Amino acid sequence: MNAMDGHGHHGHAHHAHHHGAPSDRRYSIAIALNLTFVVVEASAGFWANSTALLSDAAHNLSDVLGLALAGFAAWLARQSSGDQRTYGFSKATVLAALANALVLVAACGGLFWEAGKRLFAPEQTAPLIVMAVAGLGVLINGATALLFLSGRKHDVNARGAFLHMLADASVSAAVIVAGGLIWLTNAHWIDPVVTLGVVLVILLGTWGLLRESLDLALDAAPRGINVAEVRAFLAAQPGVTAVHDLHVWAMSATAPALTAHLVRPEGSDDGFIAALTEGVRERFAIGHVTVQIESTRRDDCSDC
Repeated sequence: MNAMDGHGHHGHAHHAHHHGAPSDRRYSIAIALNLTFVVVEASAGFWANSTALLSDAAHNLSDVLGLALAGFAAWLARQSSGDQRTYGFSKATVLAALANALVLVAACGGLFWEAGKRLFAPEQTAPLIVMAVAGLGVLINGATALLFLSGRKHDVNARGAFLHMLADASVSAAVIVAGGLIWLTNAHWIDPVVTLGVVLVILLGTWGLLRESLDLALDAAPRGINVAEVRAFLAAQPGVTAVHDLHVWAMSATAPALTAHLVRPEGSDDGFIAALTEGVRERFAIGHVTVQIESTRRDDCSDC
């Protein structure tokens, strides 16, 4: 079509900013250490009949799942696209985050149910085992946090891992206190109370992930991007008289994209497209921008 048809000029810019899971050895070591500890802690939890240990194991598993799923999804996202999957596997990062959140919510539901029953009918636990295993958790989580100590100021992923490991160490410390109180007082209701507290911590941390990953899976605009402001920015460009069919979504967990039709009677040129896409990238951090320039406003355009 030519410009008189209203679909003559298309602009497309793609600035790749894919932030997959970091590949340095710190993350591999962190996954290995914490996965081993999760197995040990979960086994000890069944042996000691302690839901507090089981809930702490679930809390540690959340970080292992997050790192492992993010790494696998990032690998998938790097695979080449095909004739049918024209976007490749970029969306795998979103699906991984959603799966991670759903697994954690399901695990929390089971722990909450069991802790609720034990709160009204306390069962015997082995407090010394609980304290010993939770103490091991403090050591492992603390050592893992130290892996990310030096890079936390300049690397957001390292900072996130550092803070998560510190939080896990704190939860394990709380389980030690609970085991000590059970040992001193023989009050076995403390175990399910601590379990409920840990479950609450996990749910608070997971709720945001679940909501955001579900939104991204439904192609909602990523959090932090105000679509109304994007529309106003596009409408304010030189010569633009209307904006319609504006869509902002996530191609992956870290790569937002935008498509829009702009009515611009004087047409388009390479300079306009370049300035527009660069402006969108700098202001809204949207690196994948596709715009279609139309010379006239359609009569049936209710979105203009």
